[in-house]
Amino acid sequence: MAQILIVDDEVGIRELLSEILADEGHSIWLAENAATARRLRADKRPDLVLLDIWMPDTDGISLLKEWSANGQLTMPVVMMSGHGTIDSAVEATRIGATDFLEKPIALQKLLATVKKALKHEAVLQKKPLTLDAFARSPLLKDLKRRLEQAAAKTSVLLLKSTSGGIAEICARTLQSHRTPWLDLSNLSSPLTQEMLHNSSGGIVFVADLAQSGKLQQMNLVFALERLERHSLQMIAASSRSPTALIESGWDPVLVNRLAEVWVTLPQLSGHADDVPEIATMLLAHLAERGEVPLRHLSSGALNLLRLHRWQGEWAELLSVVKNLALSALEEEITSEDVQRVLHREADDAGSPLAATFFEQPLRDAREGFERLYFEYHLRSERGNMTRLAEKTGLERTHLYRKLRQLGLNIGRRSDERD
Repeated sequence: MAQILIVDDEVGIRELLSEILADEGHSIWLAENAATARRLRADKRPDLVLLDIWMPDTDGISLLKEWSANGQLTMPVVMMSGHGTIDSAVEATRIGATDFLEKPIALQKLLATVKKALKHEAVLQKKPLTLDAFARSPLLKDLKRRLEQAAAKTSVLLLKSTSGGIAEICARTLQSHRTPWLDLSNLSSPLTQEMLHNSSGGIVFVADLAQSGKLQQMNLVFALERLERHSLQMIAASSRSPTALIESGWDPVLVNRLAEVWVTLPQLSGHADDVPEIATMLLAHLAERGEVPLRHLSSGALNLLRLHRWQGEWAELLSVVKNLALSALEEEITSEDVQRVLHREADDAGSPLAATFFEQPLRDAREGFERLYFEYHLRSERGNMTRLAEKTGLERTHLYRKLRQLGLNIGRRSDERD
C-alpha cells in the first residue's frame, strides 16, 4: 500500500484521516505545519500528500508552489480546505495539485479521491530545476530578477560565460508553466516550420553557441527569422565571447543579433557563502529526478565546498555534486569524499585548501578548521566520545558544547551503546 503524508494544523482532522487511511492499509505520516511537512516530504518521500490550504506558518498553496518550483512535486497532492473556493481549486490545479477536497470530508469521497490520486502518481512528470529553488541564495535570487527583467523586453537573450546545465536552469526559469521547450543543441537535422509551429509560445534553447556546428547555426538563423510569427523566445548560452565566436568563423550578423541583449552569469569566486546552499539544492534535485541515490552533505563537506576555488565555475560545481552523490558509499557525504573528488588533502599545509584558510578572517578560518578537525576525529573514533575527549585533550562537557556550536551531529554516543 501507499505512504501518505497528511498536513493539517487541526489535530482532530489529522487523527481522523489517519485512522481511516491506516485501516485501508496505508502507512501514514502526520505534519501539523509546513515546516514539518517539508522535513517529512524530504525524509519519507510519500506516495501522496493531503495538504490543508490554511495553516499558521505557511499556507498550503505557497507550499505547493515551493515544491513545484524546487522540482519536488513528484507525488500527487490533494488540497484540503474548510473554506474552499473555486478560485483556490483552480489555482492549486494550475500549480500542480491532483485534486481538491472540501471539509468536512465524507468517507467515500476521501477514499475515492485517494484511490484516484494514487493511480495518477505513475504519470506525473518531474519538473525541471529552476532558479526558484535557490530562493535562499542572494546571488541566484538577484540573477533570477535580472533574467526576468531582461527577458520581458526581448525575444532573444544571450547568457554569457555559461553553458550546459546551469544555462538550462536559467532558461527554464523563464519558461512559463507547461509551455513548449525546443532544444536546438540536441537537434541533428534541419529545423522545420512544423517543429516551430509545435513549439509556439515556448522557448527555443541553445546550451552553448561555442559547441554549435554549421547545421546548428543554420537552424539558429531559421528560428530567429520566425520567432515573432510563432510567439517564441530564444535563450542562447555561450561559454565564449561574441568576439571569439566571430573569430572562429561565425557570421558576424548572426552573432550580433544573438548578443543584442545579454545577462552574464555571476562567478562563484567571491560568493563562497552561497556555494553550500546551491550544492545542497542541486543534490536534492538530482536525487528527486532519480539521477543519483538519496544523499546529504555533512557540515564538513559543505565547508570544503565553500572553501574550494571553483576555477571551472558552475560546470565544475554541477559535476562535483553529481560525482559526490554517485561515488559516496554512505548516505552522508563526508569531507573525505569531497577531498577525494576534488583531489585535495586537508592536512597538506601547502595545498590550495590550506591557503584558503589564510585568506579568511581569523574567526571564520578557525571555525572552518575546527569543523574539519572534529569531523575527522569523530569518524576515526566511530563516535566514541571517551576516546574523542582523550584524542582532542578536551573535557567532555566542553567537547559536547564545542560540537554543538559547530553544528556537528554526534547522534548516539558509541560509548553508550549496548
